[in-house]
Amino acid sequence: MNFGIIVFPDVEELDFVGPWEMLTMWSKLAAGPEHCLIVAEKREPVVCAKGLSINPHASFADCPPLDCLLVPGGMGTRREVDNPAMTRFLADQAPGCQTLMSVCTGAFVLHAAGLLSGKTATTHWGSLDRLRALGDVKVVEQRFVRDGNVWTSAGVSAGTDLMLAFIAHTAGEEAAARVQLQAEYYPADTIYGDTASHERAPAYVKRPGSRFQAP
Repeated sequence: MNFGIIVFPDVEELDFVGPWEMLTMWSKLAAGPEHCLIVAEKREPVVCAKGLSINPHASFADCPPLDCLLVPGGMGTRREVDNPAMTRFLADQAPGCQTLMSVCTGAFVLHAAGLLSGKTATTHWGSLDRLRALGDVKVVEQRFVRDGNVWTSAGVSAGTDLMLAFIAHTAGEEAAARVQLQAEYYPADTIYGDTASHERAPAYVKRPGSRFQAP
């Protein structure tokens, strides 16, 4: 399996580093994807939203066919939705992909490539109304959601939950359990302060029992 995570200038670091950690740990511990790739438009260092600089493994031009791809979010997505190289790359890769994924506002990049229309999806709480305004996406306020072969998550840290759930779905709970234990990823349920009463807090914060939906 070739699993590609797409990056671009001003990508949000944890949007892709969290999933990358789960993904590569799956590969090492439980026969996960053989090839895990960070893919960018060019093979040049990419400076992320908080200043982290990373070196892609592959460019759009030399990236192999991907079985799964994930598009993270961040302020850079505002530019990437209008980047023909990005949308063309995603549209060209999509027919051969078993799974398409996004974290945070990466959902808008999937949509710009024609890959989210008619789907149920979610995004960062601050962009839920913007996603609804597209008009052809059923928006839910979940930590993550699966609609067929398209998986989307809420913002930043939610991508880690998304990837762990994908591992369980794809390779079984035992594989996900091994990854979860090795990563010591057992998030606390604590909600600090009055976040739940914030007027734009997503439904899964206001109703903690509602975190995932698979139509």
